[in-house]
Amino acid sequence: MSGFFQRLQELEPRSQQAFMAALCERLLPNYGFYCQALDAQGAGHGNPQALRAILDLVWERLSVKGAKIDFALQAEKLAEQAPPPDDDSFGARRASEAVAALSALLDTLQGEAPEAVLEVSRASRGGVRAFIELTEGEEDGERLAALVRDHPLMADENDFQDAVLEAVEGPLGRDELKALRRLGRNDGVSNLGLSLD
Repeated sequence: MSGFFQRLQELEPRSQQAFMAALCERLLPNYGFYCQALDAQGAGHGNPQALRAILDLVWERLSVKGAKIDFALQAEKLAEQAPPPDDDSFGARRASEAVAALSALLDTLQGEAPEAVLEVSRASRGGVRAFIELTEGEEDGERLAALVRDHPLMADENDFQDAVLEAVEGPLGRDELKALRRLGRNDGVSNLGLSLD
């Protein structure tokens, strides 16, 4: 894994941003689920469209060199969509990961945030690990670690991040960015294997 993180850190800032944007695409459905669950309880909070709009602006900035976008303002809008700090539910934690990942990406667009790309990569894997721990209900630490390591969802996450890293190590013209975005959207299936459809 250390070789993977080293390659991530050696990327140009724009390539790091493209990597994070693709991972954010896969995290967005988790935020959508959280909002849906709250709506079902009549406790509406959060707006998936707001996150979608912010991420769309990031892709625009990556595609159009001189695109003038106020990312400080977008960061403020994003902060308003974060789950309440006292909500410790599983859904809220995964929704918070999506917000935090997008926030880290916005940080890099406003200036230096050298650790952001690693944070987003780890957050996405961490969410998968938490989901496996929740669904498998294994108490024994060693067995759980092996379960997580060998789980199809974790294998899928690792393969996905490898594919994204390989893509952003190459040239990133419009077509490559479109393909990367499609890869991130993953037909609407999140890193937890969940789909809003």
